[in-house]
Amino acid sequence: MFSSQQPLCPMSGPSRNSTARSCYTSSGFRFFSRRYIRIGDRECEFNKNFRLILHTKLANPHYKPELQAQTTLLNFTVTEDGLEAQLLAEVVSVERPDLEKLKLTLTKHQNDFKIELKLLEDDLLLRLSAAEGSFLDDTDLVERLETTKSTAAEIERKVTEAKENERKINEARECYRPVAARASLLYFVINDLRNINPIYQFSLKAFNTLFHRAIEQADKVEDTQERISVLTESLTHAIFLYTSRALFEKDKLTFLSQMAFQILLRKKEIDPIELDFLLRFTVERTYLSPVDFLTTQSWSAIKAVALMEEFQGLDRDIEGSAKQWRKWVESECPEKEKLPQEWKKKSLIQKLIILRAVRPDRMTYALRNFVEEKLGAKYVERTRLDLGKALEESSPATPVFFILSPGVDALKDLEILGKRLGFTIDEGKFHNVSLGQGQEMVAEMALEKASRGGHWVILQNVHLVAKWLGTLEKLLEGFSQGSHEDYRVFMSAECAPTPDEHIIPQGLLENSIKITNEPPTGMLANLHAALYNFDQDTLEICSKEQEFKSILFSLCYFHACVAGRLRFGPQGWSRSYPFNSGDLTICSNILYNYLEANANVPWEDLRYLFGEIMYGGHITDVWDRRLCRVYLEEFMNPSLIEDELMLAPGFAAPPYLDYSGYHQYIEETLPPESPALYGLHPNAEIEFLTVTSNTLFRTLLEMQPSTAHGSDELGQSTEDKVRNVLDDILERLPEEFNMAEIMQKTSNRSPYVLVCFQECERMNILIREIRVSLQQLDLGLKGELVLSPDVEAQHSALSYDRVPHTWSKLAYPSTYSLAQWFNDLLLRCRELDTWTQDLALPAVVWLSGFFNPQSFLTAIMQTMARKNEWPLDRMCLTVDVTKKVKEDYSHAPREGAYLHGLQMEGARWDIQCGTIVEARLKELTSMMPVIFAKAIPMDRQETKHTYECPVYINKMRGPTYIWTFRLKTKEKTAKWVLAGVALLLEA
Repeated sequence: MFSSQQPLCPMSGPSRNSTARSCYTSSGFRFFSRRYIRIGDRECEFNKNFRLILHTKLANPHYKPELQAQTTLLNFTVTEDGLEAQLLAEVVSVERPDLEKLKLTLTKHQNDFKIELKLLEDDLLLRLSAAEGSFLDDTDLVERLETTKSTAAEIERKVTEAKENERKINEARECYRPVAARASLLYFVINDLRNINPIYQFSLKAFNTLFHRAIEQADKVEDTQERISVLTESLTHAIFLYTSRALFEKDKLTFLSQMAFQILLRKKEIDPIELDFLLRFTVERTYLSPVDFLTTQSWSAIKAVALMEEFQGLDRDIEGSAKQWRKWVESECPEKEKLPQEWKKKSLIQKLIILRAVRPDRMTYALRNFVEEKLGAKYVERTRLDLGKALEESSPATPVFFILSPGVDALKDLEILGKRLGFTIDEGKFHNVSLGQGQEMVAEMALEKASRGGHWVILQNVHLVAKWLGTLEKLLEGFSQGSHEDYRVFMSAECAPTPDEHIIPQGLLENSIKITNEPPTGMLANLHAALYNFDQDTLEICSKEQEFKSILFSLCYFHACVAGRLRFGPQGWSRSYPFNSGDLTICSNILYNYLEANANVPWEDLRYLFGEIMYGGHITDVWDRRLCRVYLEEFMNPSLIEDELMLAPGFAAPPYLDYSGYHQYIEETLPPESPALYGLHPNAEIEFLTVTSNTLFRTLLEMQPSTAHGSDELGQSTEDKVRNVLDDILERLPEEFNMAEIMQKTSNRSPYVLVCFQECERMNILIREIRVSLQQLDLGLKGELVLSPDVEAQHSALSYDRVPHTWSKLAYPSTYSLAQWFNDLLLRCRELDTWTQDLALPAVVWLSGFFNPQSFLTAIMQTMARKNEWPLDRMCLTVDVTKKVKEDYSHAPREGAYLHGLQMEGARWDIQCGTIVEARLKELTSMMPVIFAKAIPMDRQETKHTYECPVYINKMRGPTYIWTFRLKTKEKTAKWVLAGVALLLEA
C-alpha cells in the first residue's frame, strides 16, 4: 500500500496544521504524534492505539467506487527495534559525539558516491545511445569511458574504505546498545500501561526528554563498561520514578513486576515457560487435600505445579514431610523463609510458583521481595510525592495533570507550593477555576491572562466538561507559544469508572506530567487525616465541650472506618462509595448545632442524620446502609460519655484531651493495623490480599508482549493453545436438552417443574452459543472465515483462560477462570439431566447450580401457598440448618426443600451448637450443612436471636444478592454485620 518512492509527509493546509503537533522520523521507524498526515492523495488519522486510519478520498479516480467508502486499518507504529536504533544514535551522540558525527559524514559520503556513480552511468548510457557508427571513432566517448572506469574504480575503493570505517564505528557504537535496548524495552512497558487504565498515556516525545535527562544525571565514570552499567541503571530508575508517580498505588506493583520480568527475560535470567505458568496458573482438576494445613484449592494447585518437570515429586514431598511443610506454609511471612528439604535450592521464580499455590495472599509481598533481590532496594522503597520536582520538569507547553481519587483535593499542596514561590490568589498570580456548567469562558480568560503575565492556573475537574476538552487542548497549545516563561497550567480529573467512559483526550494526557493523588490508607493514617480537618478552636467552640469532643472523635473514627473499609472489597462494602472529608466536616457542623439546641444529646437524631442523610446519601445498597447504621449505633450511644466505650478491640474512646493530645493518643494507643479495627475478621485481610494477587497476575498475563518470546521458547504458540482449549471444550460439551421429550414426561406444571423447564431452556441457549461460537473460531483459525470482533475477543479470552463475554452474558454470574467455569457448567448439566429423568424434586437441591436461584426459592413459597391457600404476599421463607450432609438424604421433604452448596464468608456455622460462630483463621469460607427451607406466614417468623444473613451468588456481592436467610446466633447481630457475614453460592 505504501510506495517506496512516496514519502510520508505532513498534511498541508491550516485546518490540519492547527491540530498537528510534531513529526518524529528516524532510521528503522517513523513515529507520528500528529493527529493527521497525508500519504500521497490519502488523508490519514491516528486513533488512540497508534493505529493509522487511511480514508480513501472520494475524488480519487484510481479507486473503485466500492473501495472509496471503505476505511482501512494498518498497524503502523513504532517498533521496538526501530526505537532501539534511534535511541542508540541518541546515546552515542551524547556519549561519543565524535563517532556519531563520523558516522553521519560517512553515510553522506556513501550517498554522494552512489549519486556520482549513477550520474556517470546515466551520462555514459546517454552518449552510447546517441553515438552513430563505431563508437571507437568517437574520441570524446572513449575518453569518457576511460574517465568513468577510473572514477568508478576510485569510488569502489572509497566505498570499500568507507565500509571498513563504518564497521569499526559500528563496533564502537555497539558498546552502547544495552542502554538503548533497555530504554526501548521500558518504553513499551510503560506504553502498555494504557491497557490497565486509559488515563496512563505517555508520549514518545516526553520519553525522549526523560531519556536525555537520565543520561545527563548519570554519574561520570571513565571505564566504558562501567559507564554503560551506570547509564543503564540511571535510565531504569529515572523511568521507574517518572512512571510511578502517575500510577495509582494498586497499579504500581503491576508496573514494577512487569518491568522486572521483561528485563530478566531479556537477560535470560528467568525461564519464559516458568513465568508463563506463574502468571496463568491454570488449575483444571480438583483434588481432596491429604494434609489438614492445605485446602482443597491449594492442594489442587500443588498437583498442577507437580506436573512440570522442575517440580516433579513436590506433592509427594509435602505429603511425606507434612510437619516441615506445615511450619513453612503457616509461617507469618513464608516468602522470607527458606523452602523445606531440597526445594530450598530452587530459583526465586520457582519459589514464587510454589508460594502462589499454597499462600496466594502473600504474593504481593513476595513480588516486592523478588524485585528488591533482582533490581535493588530503591525500587521498592516508598517515595514521597515531590511537587516541586514535577514543577521543575514542567513548562508553559507541559502542564501538570493531577489524577484524582474520590475524596482527594489536589489544591492544598499546590497552594502551599505557590505560597513558597510567590504564586498566590491574593497577589493575583494564581487562578483557581473549578470547572462545571458555564465555567469554560472563565477558564479561557484565566489561561489567556496567565500566559501573558506568567501566572499559574489550576483547572479542577476537567472531566466534567467533556465537550470542551478538544478546545482546551488547542488553547493550551496556542497559549504556550510565546508565553511568559513562568506561565504554568495545572489540571485535575477523576478516572472514568470504565475504559469505555474515558473521555480525556490522548494529546492532553501525553503532553502532561501526570501525578496521582490518593487518600491515606490504614486506620492510623485515616484517623489522623480525619482529625486534620479540625483544630483546637473547633474543639472549644461548643458550650457542651465534653460531649462535643467525645462525639467528634467517635465521628472521626467512624469516618476512618467507612473510608478504610473500602480496601477490603465487597466484604467491606458491597459497592464502592466516594466518602470524603466534606461528609465529616458537615457532620461536625450538624453536631455543634444539635448540641447547642438541645439540653440532652439527641443520639437517635444524630445517628439518623449522619447515617441516613450525610454518609447514607452516598449509599445505594440496602445491606451497606444497614452496616452504616450499625457502625453508628456502636460508636454513638450514651456509654460514649457515661462509661468506657471500646471503638475496637484494644482501643477505647479517649478521655477529654486537647487537639495535640488526641493525635498523641492515636499514636500511643491505636493497635497495629488489622481488619479487627474495622470490625472484620482477620480472614478479610487474607481474602483481600488473595484477590489483589490474582488480579495482579491476570493483568500481568495480559500485558505480556505477544511477540516478545517465540513459540519455541514457550513450547506452544498462542494459536495452538487456543486450538487445544477449543477442541477440549467441543469434545466435552454436552448435547442440548430435548425440551419436547422432557415436557411429555408429565402433565403436572408445578412450580418446581416449571423451574426445571426454565433452567433447561437457559442451558440450551448457553450450550448453543458455546458450540456455534467455537465452530466459527475454528473456521477462523483455519483461514476459512474472516474473524469478526466478537470472534477475536473470544480468541483472546480463551488464550488467557477467561470466559468469553458472549458466553458470560448468557450464563450465571461467576468469578471462575475458564477451566473452572466449564467444569462447573458440566456439573450443572449433570444435575439437570438427573432432575429431568422423572421431573421429581431431587432429595437435596444444589441451589448453586441454578441460573436463577431466586426462581427456585420462590417456587418453594408458591407450592406452600397453593397447598395451604395462603396469600403469597404475606409469606416468607424460613430456614433450618441441619446437622447432615447431602449424602444423608434419600428423598425430598414433604414440604419445602433441602438445599446444599452454600458457603459462609466472614464467620462459620457451628454444627453442634447450631449457631454462627467466629471463623477459623485462614479458612476464608466454610461449607454449610444441608439447609431445610420452607415457607410460612410472616407473622409466624422467629426473629429473636437471629441474624438476617444476605445470600449472594458469589463474592462480588452487590448485584448478585438473591435472598435473606435468618440464622441463629448467640452473639449480638452487630458483630456479624460489621464482619460482613454472608452466604455465598460460589466461593
